[in-house]
Amino acid sequence: MNDHPTDPATEAFLNHRNLLFTVAYEMLGSAADAEDVLQETWLRWTEVDLAQVRDRRAYLVRVTTRQALNRLRTLKRRKETYVGPWLPEPLLTAPDVAEDAELAESLSLALLHILETLSPTERAVFVLHEVFDFDFDSIAAALGKTPAAARQTAYRARRHVDARRPRTPVSAEETRAALDSFRSALVTGDLQALLDVLAPDVVFVSDGGGLKLAALRPVVGAGKVLRYMAGSLGKAGGVLSGEATTVNGNPALVLRLDGEIDGVLAARVEDGRVTRLYYVRNPEKLTRVESETSLASR
Repeated sequence: MNDHPTDPATEAFLNHRNLLFTVAYEMLGSAADAEDVLQETWLRWTEVDLAQVRDRRAYLVRVTTRQALNRLRTLKRRKETYVGPWLPEPLLTAPDVAEDAELAESLSLALLHILETLSPTERAVFVLHEVFDFDFDSIAAALGKTPAAARQTAYRARRHVDARRPRTPVSAEETRAALDSFRSALVTGDLQALLDVLAPDVVFVSDGGGLKLAALRPVVGAGKVLRYMAGSLGKAGGVLSGEATTVNGNPALVLRLDGEIDGVLAARVEDGRVTRLYYVRNPEKLTRVESETSLASR
């Protein structure tokens, strides 16, 4: 028996916390900023008269969305002075996230990277409608728009995203197999095997945040990617190893130099070959790859 019963406000917040964090993270691509948004949401929630709230889940999502939008605009200014490409923060996730195909796809570093090209409002509408299946009346209430305006924004955002993501979904098994081949070739230094895994027009995006060596712009083309990676490994020295993991619900690799985490590598695979590589080296974004983060879509 619980001698310290939870008050209704706290209970409602805790019941939906994983969903609220996931909404904020999908909008921001940053766990630290998502946690700050949840703190702001909680402070506002404690001031609400629960008797006036018909749907506590919807109300909490609405507050979270507004706080995330405010934070997203601040982040946008911060990213303008960021050193090199900005990639989302990878999160070690539990098997249940990978089993939810739609949630895993929406959380992939590949899709989150595409969402960076949307305006803050477009991203909010896309996330709420496409990922969490909120209707346009609810989205309009969260954003202070009309349902018609929310619908038009959703259409524009979806068209933008669809033009940039693969038309044919790839199974986790196929991605895992390609990453395993990539890891083996990278660790053994077999450049030909590495070349065989990469699509001719592969794009390599790395994020060091000015704290670790990384390309200041995307590297395009298998030959250039190969030369860049070979040169980077040569400068780094040490013994390279890689281990399979699951970040953001998708297969990925944790690469280590002399046993220390160097970065997290995620990939987009099409027709059995790697077409996009996302390598997060910024140490400030590697704090959640060894302990699971709980996420939820409902």
